[in-house]
Parts: sequence; structure tokens; C-alpha cells
Amino acid sequence: MTPVDRDAGIEFSNAVLQSSLSSPMAALADPDERAREVEARMTDDERFSMLYSLMVRIFGTNARESRVPAHVPDIAGYVQGVPRLGIPPLLLADTSLGLRATHDVNETATALPAGLALGATFDPMLATAAGTLIGKEMRERGFNVALGCGINLVREVRNGRNFEYLSEDPLLSGKLGAGMVSGTQAEGVIALVKHVSLNASETNKFFLDAIIDPAAHRESDLLAFQIAIETGRPGALMGAYNLVNGEYACGNKHLIQDTIKDAMGFEGWVMSDWRAVNSWDYALKGLDQHSGAQLDECEWFNEPLRRAFDEGRIPRKRISEMVQRMLRSYFAVGIDRPSAAEPVDADAHNDVALEIARKGIVLLQNRDAMLPLARTVRRIALIGGFAQVGVLSGSGSSQVRPRGGYTAEIPFRSHPLLGATSMCFFGPSPLAQLRARLPGATIGFDSGAHIADAVALAEKAEVVIVNAIRHEGERFDCPDMTLPYGQDDLIEAVARVNPNVVVVLQTGNPIAMPWRDKVRSIVQAWFPGQAGAQAIAEVLTGEVNPSGRLPVTFPVSVDQTPHPRLPGADVELGTPIQVRYHEGAEVGYRWFAQRGDTPMFAFGHGMSYTDFAYSDFAVSGGDTVTASFTVTNTGPRDGDDVPQLYLTHAAEATRMRLLGFERVWLRAGASVRVSMVADPRLLGCFDATAGRWRIVEGDYRIVLARSAAHHVVDATVRLEHREFGR
Repeated sequence: MTPVDRDAGIEFSNAVLQSSLSSPMAALADPDERAREVEARMTDDERFSMLYSLMVRIFGTNARESRVPAHVPDIAGYVQGVPRLGIPPLLLADTSLGLRATHDVNETATALPAGLALGATFDPMLATAAGTLIGKEMRERGFNVALGCGINLVREVRNGRNFEYLSEDPLLSGKLGAGMVSGTQAEGVIALVKHVSLNASETNKFFLDAIIDPAAHRESDLLAFQIAIETGRPGALMGAYNLVNGEYACGNKHLIQDTIKDAMGFEGWVMSDWRAVNSWDYALKGLDQHSGAQLDECEWFNEPLRRAFDEGRIPRKRISEMVQRMLRSYFAVGIDRPSAAEPVDADAHNDVALEIARKGIVLLQNRDAMLPLARTVRRIALIGGFAQVGVLSGSGSSQVRPRGGYTAEIPFRSHPLLGATSMCFFGPSPLAQLRARLPGATIGFDSGAHIADAVALAEKAEVVIVNAIRHEGERFDCPDMTLPYGQDDLIEAVARVNPNVVVVLQTGNPIAMPWRDKVRSIVQAWFPGQAGAQAIAEVLTGEVNPSGRLPVTFPVSVDQTPHPRLPGADVELGTPIQVRYHEGAEVGYRWFAQRGDTPMFAFGHGMSYTDFAYSDFAVSGGDTVTASFTVTNTGPRDGDDVPQLYLTHAAEATRMRLLGFERVWLRAGASVRVSMVADPRLLGCFDATAGRWRIVEGDYRIVLARSAAHHVVDATVRLEHREFGR
């Protein structure tokens, strides 16, 4: 955006602000009442103009949409406003991992680490900081609807888009998602959560029917959305591409109207994903807005919806409700009263990205205390993964161009419907960061392109660090859990000639590790964002004590997962398929508990350079579970711990649920008392017929744990019979 464009946008916003302040409706504090009053004063033309968003540029061409004002940059969507009533236009931008404003190389923003890295922090306050950062950068550019954050549960370990999401657990995903929403909306920018629901894979997703038991759906994916809705109060939700139990998600009345709006009490509006609407009658089934209308066969919520209204096929009451839901969010968040844009503090925002990367890095394995690297080490071999260039990012609508641009951009592959994608790297590089922190060591680099060259370098080193990468992104799933480009063979080869191998993984999913027992240390760095190289170097050298915990289970192989064969991988794109989620609510660690199986690394697992002890565990029952305990740092260093509370048995049935978690920082030798109260829904089951949650009277086993597989102490409590709504 040029300075002229910025001034035009600010001038427009100020005009809307003055109109709003001069309107008698501005004095109404209640957003519901104000939405009803304002909507009643609108014309039908004004109402219908708000029910669809336009892409600024026509997909597949470079043509600009003539209906979008010239000052609006190439963001994801634009919705008309009504200046005479103080209703601003909507400027919608992708924000899953930071602000993805345009494709202009001059438009940059803070590139945050992957969603799974944020999930690995187990830190809702840090999620709020990330949301605040996004809100500030949106507001600085005059945008007012942030199209994050993805809280779909990780059901499929090959899903190319998992890196955007937060975890496999509804409590963790819901609380972190709520944090992001709260942070963004506190800045006067509407935030949403997406994609409702079961957008669990990318393969053939436009034609995939996700089949799931309705009760299990409420206890898993939909519970994550419910927690985020209740705690974060997002202004909008975004529907998914796929079908759910036979109906497209964006036109699924049971999902959107009966469950999200009626049962959960969601007060905002539901928009479609881009290219996810097939008929005007989705409006009768709960969808409030058609997004990126030009992408679909027809601009369904434009002329077709208007014709249906004129012909009496959709009642005026429903059209009014659609508009009122939007206006309610406008007024509740305050986008009609924009504050003056403030310059973004790029350094402060980089610090947020750095802190997420630091706290999200997970030390998976550390045999013989290989890490942190000894200060006496003099010869290090750094091999592979473009470590001389930068750190990898995931691709798709979450791709952010950081300040300074990419250090490398490598064409990767092309999707027949959605176009090309590239591998993009952020600087600085891990090589440069390690050399800066270890000035007394000689650090040689080899690309890993030829195993023989890598082996020759490894043989001469005291320590070998293999930087292993796997590009993942929207539009594609991974075919399996292996590392590409022969990296598994590379790691095996260097481990044969050097016993001191550290593997640093930059991936967006769990991977198979056939070499796990042959290397000393394994560090999961995810896609670590623009400050990722610094965070990796700090953890390896011990400047930062690792504290991340796995937000997803790492199976040994796909054979341990509910779907060993990737659904849809064996059919032509466009072929309707069904995926039966027979695991139901037993996602991730819950699945392993049900089967009595042992994963490679459990949900919640993560190592530290210090030690923590738990004591004085006290649990009480009744209506719900209340627990308290003491955490003590018994090791030699200050550090963070993440104690976790689980249900393992419920009224004589195996049922594993994360009930609570707390991130605590302790100096060496210090202690803290921690208390947790469980959400009753995590203790009970959902009765889909009655539309109520039910806790069966009986004995419930509660464990205090370091991970889903590492239980420290347990207790049994008695819970009373209880039924409740929502």
C-alpha cells in the first residue's frame, strides 16, 4: 500500500468514525440492541451488500475486482459498508501465523512460528500475546477482520495443514484459540476461529464426506470450538470445505444452526471458507456470509439470494438475522470506532515470535545429556536442511513475508485447482546463529546433498547437528511419515561414523524416526518463524532451557493411527469419498489409551535441562474434579515445567482426557502450589439424543502426569450423577 493509499484508508476510516459518533445509535452500549436498531434502518440493497465478500483480485488472473475501492490492497476479502449508518466496510486478511496482507514484496509482517509450536508452549497468555500482535499489525494497516485461527484437532498425522493448527486435544486447542481471539479483538479487530468442522486433511477436501458419531463430534472437535467460543467470544466462525455426515459443512443446518448457534449460543456470524458454497439455500441452514464469492460457480449470496428473497423462498427475518449477527460483532469489538493507527514496534513483535519459538521447541530425546552443547566443543558439523540459508516455513494462506523478505524461495509443487506453492525460508540462518554463540568452535557446513560428503565432514567433528526439514502446506498432505530427500538415510549414515549426533527437526507433523536409537538428541523445532534460528541456537547452546511439550502424539508409524491408509489418496481429484472417523472422540493420546498402545513420544512429552518433582497431590470430587499439588524445581537450573492433569478411568470405563495444565517458571530449588478445576464436560459424555452432557455416578481415576504416558501419582474420587446443557 502506498502512502497515498494509506491516507485514503485513514481518511475513509475517520469519515466512518465521525458518522458513527454523530449517530444516535452510537450511544447504545449493548451491541445486540444497537445491531437491531441499525439493521432496522437499512435498505434491502444495503442488507444484501453485506452478505458476501469479494476477493480483491480475481483468482487465476491478475485482474482487479472493479467493485472493490482502489485504495484496498490485495487482501483476502472486502465487504461493503454503509457509511450513512456508521457501518464500516470489512477488510479481511489472512492471519493464521501473522498478517498475510498481499503478495507485494514490499508488504511484510511478523512471521510467527507454526500453530503447533504455539500449542507446544501450553501457554494461553503467550497465545494472547500472539493475537495482540496480529491485531496491532492489522489495525496499523486499516484491516478489521483477522482470518485466523485454526483450531481443528490433529486427527491425521499426514495432514499438510496441521502445522497451522494447535493440538490434538480440545481443551488445549480451545484455550489457546481463545487466547489468540481475545488478544486480537482487544485491539479492535474482529477475530474468528476455523474451520468448522473436521477439516482434518487436504487430500480431495472439496469432495470429502467426514462421517462421525454426533456425540463423539461434540466431545472432540466441536468441544474445542465451544471452549474457544465461550472463553474468547470470537466475532465470527469460518466453515470448512468438506461435508460432515452427508452435508457440506457450510450448508449443514445441524452443525451450524442447531449446534454452533443454538446449542452453544454463538452470537457472531458464520462465514464460509473461500470456494465452499454451492447454493443460496445455505442461508436457510445457518450460513451468514459467502466468502470470496467470485471463486464459486455463482455469487450465491448476491443475486441468487436476492431473487429467492423476492420470491418468498427465504424470509425477511432470516436476512435481518444474518445482518444483525454481523453488526453485533462490529459493535461488540468496536470496528465502527477505529482508533488512530499506531506504528508497529517491529522489535517488540519479533520478541513475541522469538518467545513462542523458544517455549515451543520440544527436546524429545537427550541421551547422556548431549545437550546443551559443551563449551569445550571445538569442531561441529552442521549438515542439511538449508541451515546456511534460514529456517523453513509452511505454505498456503498462512504464509507470511517477514521484514527483510525471504532468504530463499524454492518452487515446490502445483495443485490442479489451487495453483503453485514454494518452500520459503526466513533468515537469519541456524549456521550464523550457532557461529555467533560458539565463537571458539569451528562449525563446518555441508548441504547433505551427497551422503559421502556429509559423512566425511561428520567423521572429523566432535558433534554432528543434522538439520532435517520437511516442507508441508495447505493444498497437500504428506504421503507418509518419512523425511524427504533421503534425509533418513543421511542421518543413519552420519550416525554410523559419529556417536554424537543431534537431530533438529523442522517439520509440521510427527515423523517416523528409524534412526532414533542411533542418535543422542532429537529437537522438534516445528516451523519456528522469523526468529526461529535464534531460538534453536539458544536451546542447543543452553542459553534457553527447553520447555516445550508435544501438543500431538508422535506414533512410531502410521500403522498405529486410526487410518493407516491416507483417505482419498487412491482416487482422482474430484471423486466424492467418505472418511469414517471410527475413532470418534478418541483422538491422539486418547486413541493410544483406548488401545493400550505405546507411541514413540506421547502427547505432553518434553524434556528440560533441569528436573521437577511433584508432591502433596490432593483431589476432591462431587460435581467436578478439583486438584492441587506442589511443583519443585529440584535441578541445577531455572526453568519452566508443564504439569498435566488427566482422567484415565471413568465409572469403570477407560476414558482418557486432559483435564488441566499449567505452565510454571521456577528458579532452581523453588516451589509453587498449583490448583486446577476440571471442566465437567471432560469428565462426562454427550447424549446426542437428549442434547445434554451426562456424568455417571461412580469412581473416577485422576492422574498427575508429565505427559499422557508418564504418570507420576494417581487418586480416585467419587463423582455424583449430573446432567447439564451446553
